[in-house]
Amino acid sequence: MSQIGQVNEGASIVLKLKLGKRSSLFAVHVVLQPLFAVSLCLLWFHLQKTAVLTTPLFAEDCGFKIVLFAVLSVSVCSSLHLAIDPQHGQPLGLLWQKLWNREPKPKPPADETPKQKKQRRALARKIARQRPFEAKESYRWVEAVHTVDKQIGTSTRVIHVFDREGDITEVLEQVRQLKQTGIVVRAAHDRSLNQNSERLWAKLSAQPIQFYQDIDIPKTHTQAARTAKVAVRFCQVFLRTPYRFDNRDPLQVSAVYACEVECPDGVTPLSWMLLTTVAVATVEMATTILRWYSYRWRVEEYHKILKSGTQVERYRLAADGMKTLLGFLSVIAVELLQFTYLLRTQPEAPLELVLNPTQIAVLKAKSSQLPKVLTVAWALEAVARLGGYLEHRRQTPIGIQVLWRGWLKLQDLCEGWHLART
Repeated sequence: MSQIGQVNEGASIVLKLKLGKRSSLFAVHVVLQPLFAVSLCLLWFHLQKTAVLTTPLFAEDCGFKIVLFAVLSVSVCSSLHLAIDPQHGQPLGLLWQKLWNREPKPKPPADETPKQKKQRRALARKIARQRPFEAKESYRWVEAVHTVDKQIGTSTRVIHVFDREGDITEVLEQVRQLKQTGIVVRAAHDRSLNQNSERLWAKLSAQPIQFYQDIDIPKTHTQAARTAKVAVRFCQVFLRTPYRFDNRDPLQVSAVYACEVECPDGVTPLSWMLLTTVAVATVEMATTILRWYSYRWRVEEYHKILKSGTQVERYRLAADGMKTLLGFLSVIAVELLQFTYLLRTQPEAPLELVLNPTQIAVLKAKSSQLPKVLTVAWALEAVARLGGYLEHRRQTPIGIQVLWRGWLKLQDLCEGWHLART
């Protein structure tokens, strides 16, 4: 694996040269964000999900800070850390990024029989089990824990939020050794809890329902957006440690189990089994854990912007060239994600939150009629119009691609604006 430290910092410098007097937004994403987060926030969260080009996010809510993490996969794999305000789900910026090349798997023989296929897979699993953990791709979860831990102060506590791919005993063991670090992970394994082989799901299912909660589920390719009503149970559990570990002490965690009730026909019920090192003894804390985990959808939206908006998969570049390009596109994708969420969470906020003076001046010059108060909502529509958004279709949501085209055109106009004044 090859690592590029602060890859987006270099991208921000190049963009500054191109755009002239750029606002501090890019710099905050890649340079000031770690200091900003440590000085203002008590808690960090880090959510990781594997898909096809790695991405982290982080957020803040009621004095807490959240970090989400995920993975994409083009020719280059990338791990990003994004910041998100947990109170409103507003993305704040990028924290850290790592890129690596994933080795392609060899193709099986064309004349392979089912028996040979079974034997080949069994041999591959045996070889994989014999590899040291540091040589496996799963090690990136532990690496993320240590990387973020080194960037925080002693007064800041870090909570990493992982999807099911992060349900790895090595991760839980490493978190147990770090004083300032905790974890929230969605369970992927029905773990054993004691010598009598009591299982995780059975233990939580036997607990009384503590409360009910509605969770908004966004639209996907297979189902429409809906609101799921879940019954929530929680309790403390002790996870048995596998024999491969020297420290066989049980892992003490809190488990929060949210299972959908009254699910519509033809829809897969929502079911979250969340394990956390945060003490969950009240309904309020269990509700907070569910909210923190729900921010994982920000990762999906970031990927959507990076893939559908910036069209990152259309660039046919070698690995090194792709890494440089991702340095640019990842920062821009975060800005677009931040832009779109400000429209949802703070549409009447001043547009100076997302645009610099040059961008504002260009949009004013391109607009035939200006409102009395310039807000984030007006700025988003103005950028979308540059990308081809039609005024008479205001009932249609502004899409990512039209916003991306408008954003690119705005940068070109800003460059011309600066050249005309030099």
